[in-house]
Amino acid sequence: MRNYEMVFILNPGLEEEKLTAAVEKFTNLINNNGGEIVKVDSWGKKRLAYEIKDLNEGYYYLVNFKGIPETAQELDRVLKITDEILRFMILRKDD
Repeated sequence: MRNYEMVFILNPGLEEEKLTAAVEKFTNLINNNGGEIVKVDSWGKKRLAYEIKDLNEGYYYLVNFKGIPETAQELDRVLKITDEILRFMILRKDD
């Protein structure tokens, strides 16, 4: 399995329950598609470098996981269609 790193920014208007639900949705997606979560870090609410969708802040999360290329592809597909996500990036880490 390959090592991946994902950073995503969630809408700052979300309630705590919805933030937790969104993070669980993505971690479950990784686990259900042949992946394994290594670490999930919440960086908290931070100011954005530039305005996205008329917002100046967002909740940042970093997820390190192991998986096959199909895991990352499915995660990318779901992140693109999730309304709560402002921006995301999935990177393959060198071994």
